[in-house]
Amino acid sequence: MEPMFKALQQADLPSRIADQVLRAIGDGLLRPGERVTEARLAEQLGTSRAPVREALRLLESQGLIVSHPRRGFFVKLYDADELAEIYDLRECLELHNAQALVERMTPADLARLEAQVDLLKKLGAEGRMQEQVAEDYAFHRMMCEIGGNSRILKLFDQIATELRSGIALVGRVYDDPVEIARQHEPLIEALRLRDAARIRDELQDHLRDAAFHATALYRQWPAADGAPDHLRGK
Repeated sequence: MEPMFKALQQADLPSRIADQVLRAIGDGLLRPGERVTEARLAEQLGTSRAPVREALRLLESQGLIVSHPRRGFFVKLYDADELAEIYDLRECLELHNAQALVERMTPADLARLEAQVDLLKKLGAEGRMQEQVAEDYAFHRMMCEIGGNSRILKLFDQIATELRSGIALVGRVYDDPVEIARQHEPLIEALRLRDAARIRDELQDHLRDAAFHATALYRQWPAADGAPDHLRGK
């Protein structure tokens, strides 16, 4: 079995370690509530425990890892209300980005977004749901990137990791992956028209629908409701 992490040889180890842990959380390899063992992580990365601890403290400051005396580090486990708050913040960011997106989008940018929706349709038809979730966030990240506000993009990346972590716990947001892909078509149509108001309306419907399904599933998930407070970061 291949190790979860790749050995590191270069300088600036704490931030590089944090990047790998962050990627593992977003990809669902480290699940909400799971313990992150310093010794095991250091062994897989080929480094000492000191930069691993520093990396985990960095992620703790970002709200993605929690620590507890004599228990160690854990991936933060969100409750459904926290997940709803994260979706609300995401909606604020993406709706704010809509005007700049329309103003800055080039024909090449639109083509990239169209191609990404085609990829979502392909993954949905093939039932590759985990990959589809990742590429769904990639589509929305493209829109934020095109909007040109680096702060929005940075916040989106953090929010996306938190949401993907929650979705990885329950395994899905919708039962029909083909329908997930189709729900991006109104966004593309609004982008083709360069209609910022319509994009905001379509985005709001799109994101609120996702939030409704995700939080409803999360409320039904036993591991999310039964975890002790130290795993939630409380």
